[in-house]
Amino acid sequence: MLVIDKEGGDAPTAAGSQKMVLKNPKGTRDFDQKQMAIREKVFRTIIDCFEMHGAETIDTPVFELKETLTNKYGEDSKLIYDLADQGGEILSLRYDLTVPFARYLAMNKISNIKRYHIGKVYRRDQPSTARGRFREFFQCDFDIAGQYDCMLSDAECLLILVQILQKLDIGKFSVKVNHRQVLDAMMEVCGVEKDKFRTICSSIDKLDKTPWDEVRAEMVGQKGLDPAVADRIQTYVVMKSQGDANAFIDQLRNDPLLSKSPTGLEALDQMRQLMSLCGCYGISEFVSFDLSLARGLDYYTGTIFEATLQGEGNAAESVGSIAGGGRYDDLVGSFDPKVSRSGKIPCVGVSVGIERIFAVMEAKLLKEKEKVRTTKTQVYVASAQKNLMEERAKLCRDLYLAGIKTEQSFKMNPKMLDQLQYCESYGIPFALVLGESEIQNKVVKLRDITTRAEELIPRDSLIETIRRKLQETQ
Repeated sequence: MLVIDKEGGDAPTAAGSQKMVLKNPKGTRDFDQKQMAIREKVFRTIIDCFEMHGAETIDTPVFELKETLTNKYGEDSKLIYDLADQGGEILSLRYDLTVPFARYLAMNKISNIKRYHIGKVYRRDQPSTARGRFREFFQCDFDIAGQYDCMLSDAECLLILVQILQKLDIGKFSVKVNHRQVLDAMMEVCGVEKDKFRTICSSIDKLDKTPWDEVRAEMVGQKGLDPAVADRIQTYVVMKSQGDANAFIDQLRNDPLLSKSPTGLEALDQMRQLMSLCGCYGISEFVSFDLSLARGLDYYTGTIFEATLQGEGNAAESVGSIAGGGRYDDLVGSFDPKVSRSGKIPCVGVSVGIERIFAVMEAKLLKEKEKVRTTKTQVYVASAQKNLMEERAKLCRDLYLAGIKTEQSFKMNPKMLDQLQYCESYGIPFALVLGESEIQNKVVKLRDITTRAEELIPRDSLIETIRRKLQETQ
């Protein structure tokens, strides 16, 4: 026998029984009605933005063959959830939506698509509820695959990211951008051995939340980097554009060391084009070229970007990165040798971290004590007298057929006060009140829940009147 103990304290158990404590697995959470209403609003805002830019949607399984995910995430590969061997395929839960997308393109021989995907991913990370970091969480991805002219699709991803964060209205934010080839050139001229590029990138990627001294200690002590090389890296990773991106790019092009790297100079030209397009889209004030941005995932090959909230001692300050992305031109080819031989399928995308955004929105609503509607009911059918259950049902039928979101009490003879209080509690804008006189005269009493104003509406014009009233309240 299992004894369920909701409080987690001692509970009497029978001999030989096992006590069961009800709780969520570590790094997961439940969402109540108000929290789900907020999440649905966020999802709708993000989807509307994706669709405004012409994206189609797909879905992939939450688990993949383990070999599909292997060697794609660098040092973060240790965070992948492996599933127990069931005597068949060796599987793992997906770590992100990008690698499954690349597998989908290779498997289905797709070379051009603009897609969005919203789904759960799983990471064996150290969870932190306050920072919106969980082991199971949603990602909202937008990606463009195909051969296109330089930086147009990259700039589109940055525009979408800025538009989403503006529409969500969660506070001031900034978007850092960099280029993987600029990073590689920087490490090359600083003296980093080529086989250490990716692992040193993983260390640099921690600079947004870890002081330089600790990052340097990791590079030198754990990864065997020469201290002098680490010090040369420091002179670059503190550099970022301060308003004038072109002047910053000119500074890097004229750097005595970086100017000797052909690939670095080519990447800087691409960054100039990207920043110019950001100006055309009117988003330059949000975007800065920052050499400290590294993003540790192995599959990035070009531009990389990351959005953070600029908090002021509140929840926004603690959540860290809320979105990120970049270019990954070789990932599809890693699944299909024919693609590698015939040419690449370039891809670039952005991923919005819904849980971290939700943590900020939840804290904001709690602070402002804003009331959140958890239903979308437009009309409540109420009865003012007894024995009108069937009349309520008929009226509900007419409203449902007209596509009007409707509720009624499940009691045969509900009290009028209880029905009206229900409307107020759930934010239902209108109530239709039935009584014997209304039925005899073929009218319905329409009550505005907010103003408490009432009027009699003929039954034959009721649907038209309700639609007009609902449109006026929007």
